[in-house]
Amino acid sequence: MLAVLLVLGFALAGAVVADRVDSRLPVLATAHQINAGQVLTAADLTTVRVAADSVVATVPAADRGSVVGRTAAVPLVAGALLSPAQLGPAAWPAAGQAVVAVGVEPGRLPSALAPGSRVLVLVIPTSTPTGTGAAPQPVQAEATVWSLDEAGDQSGDSVVSLLIAEADGRRVAAAAGEVTLVQLGMGR
Repeated sequence: MLAVLLVLGFALAGAVVADRVDSRLPVLATAHQINAGQVLTAADLTTVRVAADSVVATVPAADRGSVVGRTAAVPLVAGALLSPAQLGPAAWPAAGQAVVAVGVEPGRLPSALAPGSRVLVLVIPTSTPTGTGAAPQPVQAEATVWSLDEAGDQSGDSVVSLLIAEADGRRVAAAAGEVTLVQLGMGR
């Protein structure tokens, strides 16, 4: 009986010492993906314990109350440590860039396409304008995939949000036709 009490006592003492020696600090992180311009709620935040160098900007968990109600300046992925620079007026997309959503039919995008992929966007005209002898030219632009979702209907189409140069985004958005995405290599 004495041996059991000694073991339990040392285990408790070890836990207390380990807790006091723990140099990790509680900081705020994102509980799920957050879009730029989104007002943060308590459900958007979680607390994690990290041992970060002093040059790593984090928001202490104790500041949760002052963060709730603020705006995300940039898109944040789930589990990202929150930094003061990520809060404020929406600063994304950057000047000269735009985000455009395109509907893409099955078979017109690579199966391995994922956010971050570089693509060539081709909008192929589906009909020839009447009264002109020239065949319409496809619209082409390079972009980066921001997100990839299934359309909300039964079409099987994908909705792909693209980060693209602003002028190219206008041309792609205004073009009528079938969209094809060609995945590009990363070394360009």
